Amino acid sequence: MALLLSTPQTTREDRMTDHPLWTPPHPQKTQLAAFMAQQGFATDTDYQTFWQWSVDNPEKFWDAVWDFCGVIGSKGDVVLENGDKMPGARFFPKGSLNYAQNLLKYRDDSDAIVFRDELGRERTLSFAGLYAEVARWQSQLKKWGVQKGDRVAAYMPNMPETIIACLAVTSLGAIWSSASPDFGAQGLIDRFGQIEPKILIAVDGYYYNGKTIDCLQKVRDVQSHLKGLEHTVVVPFTSDAPDLVGISNAVLCTAFEKGGEVTFEAVEFNHPLFIMFSSGTTGIPKCIVHSHGGVLLQHVKEHRLQTNINNGDRIFYFTTCGWMMWNWLISGLASGATLLLFDGSPFYPDGNVLWEYTSRQKAMLFGTSAKYIDALKINGLHPAKDFDLSDLRVISSTGSPLVHESFDYVYSHIKKDVHLASISGGTDIVSCFVLGNPISSVWRGEIQGAGLGLAVNVFDDDGKAIPAGAGSGELVCTKPFPCMPVCFWNDENDAKYKAAYFERFENIWCHGDWIERTKHNGLIIHGRSDATLNPGGVRIGTAEIYRQVEQVPEVVESIAVGQDWQGDVRIILFVKLKDNVVLDDVLIEKIKKQIKTGATPRHVPTKIIQITDIPRTKSGKITEIAVRDVIMGRKIKNIEALANPQALELYRDLPALQK
Repeated sequence: MALLLSTPQTTREDRMTDHPLWTPPHPQKTQLAAFMAQQGFATDTDYQTFWQWSVDNPEKFWDAVWDFCGVIGSKGDVVLENGDKMPGARFFPKGSLNYAQNLLKYRDDSDAIVFRDELGRERTLSFAGLYAEVARWQSQLKKWGVQKGDRVAAYMPNMPETIIACLAVTSLGAIWSSASPDFGAQGLIDRFGQIEPKILIAVDGYYYNGKTIDCLQKVRDVQSHLKGLEHTVVVPFTSDAPDLVGISNAVLCTAFEKGGEVTFEAVEFNHPLFIMFSSGTTGIPKCIVHSHGGVLLQHVKEHRLQTNINNGDRIFYFTTCGWMMWNWLISGLASGATLLLFDGSPFYPDGNVLWEYTSRQKAMLFGTSAKYIDALKINGLHPAKDFDLSDLRVISSTGSPLVHESFDYVYSHIKKDVHLASISGGTDIVSCFVLGNPISSVWRGEIQGAGLGLAVNVFDDDGKAIPAGAGSGELVCTKPFPCMPVCFWNDENDAKYKAAYFERFENIWCHGDWIERTKHNGLIIHGRSDATLNPGGVRIGTAEIYRQVEQVPEVVESIAVGQDWQGDVRIILFVKLKDNVVLDDVLIEKIKKQIKTGATPRHVPTKIIQITDIPRTKSGKITEIAVRDVIMGRKIKNIEALANPQALELYRDLPALQK
């Protein structure tokens, strides 16, 4: 049995902060305070107390969320069925609703969507205009016989037509699935081929880093591999008249005729809404099915109670349609928020492009990845100095752990009085297990806490809870929650579903993150537990190493993996250095000293090797498992899941790893 690493870093200077980085200025004016008052709590109740009530009383809590957030639909007379079983529990089993109807309940002339592309072109769509466009698309889908349960797959950028198509599809009770246009043909086949879409929606091309990239050849390559495909819709973006030659049963969306009123198919609360895909770095991607009710209820809770998004707020998240944050973002329409969309490189023509857009559009929420914040810091950008961010109230970060120094950077160089919400969850629940809240303080390096209604805990190897400050362990959820997947697609007897989350601990969701609870009831994620390093039987999260390495100015980025060696595991650290910097003995010792003094001697790698590129998934996450498998001579099962698969060859058969 592996030993649990006690966390000596909790006693270091950087974790002994006597004061928070941010304290909410008006916690009693938040929607969360109003919601708490409705449940009989004083408005100055601390978050942890109310969180405990929410997980102890799931039926009262989720019933109240439905009412407070104004969900359109019928709850039925049962809130939770089989509440002691995971999997097996079902929320609102007699309820019915439609996701799209809840996102289209506002139909005035205020802004629903603002879109900016890499060329700097912008267009705006009102709520009334969005409704009219959904009606137009729905009318065409009805002519093609699309109905409840059919699958529609989209190969699209983050543009208005993608949201329009999604709402038209889901309004009919059909099932939506999307991928970003940077996926290769095999990556699309691996995903969409499993779900057999009736309709394929594809863009003609897209812009990235100053280049125009064609997508239609990939559509031609993919079509024949999609069993049951009847029609392909092409959305013009880089050309007014895309070449449809060689694309079977293709039609431009601009040819759709005007629609009438949108009809909404009332479906069961647990009826499939989205099919999302696991990263696929360890095999063909798993098809994760999410429900109308579960997604909607969880998203409106996170938007209104955890993030304090109000009707009329303008929210931005830098995301692609292949990342679950796109699904999270578009649900903001249900709260009456304006969605600020951007498609293209966040550093073209320079690193200020997103901040200029955020400032001019008066965004209250700026969402991004931790790696983007790191990149801003490395490139010496200071948005606070260059832009008016007075409307910005929340910065949200996800994708990988946000290190302590990035908290410092945000408050020093982006905005000193902003609510910095580090969040984490994933495709598995298309939302967050742990995230921010508007009534608690933000402490350096810490996620504020578990999401309301989610019984998050930290378990050791024996399935026992680890107290705050006593060490790291597995992130688990001990009770059911509405946004659990309905199933995996084509998964007989739920075998893959059960293996993914419930094999480690019986009747407990084990998420696969290595996490620690702090004395503030905050949380720190140290990386994926399946990528956790285990030298000498002591488990170490990779994020603890990255945090230290990123403080070495010569290093741009790093990736740490464990190599099986002489009956044990040794830590190998690969570093990507700044231009014209060479890894010599002096720099190696500098890196090791930083890790040793900033973390512990156990974190110090046995070998440090210079590398020119680091492989990552389409959503930007570095892939420790793929690198580990390469250096161990194992086959990479799904190379199409990577954005830069060629980088893996840099790690193969390295002489330094043979001794």
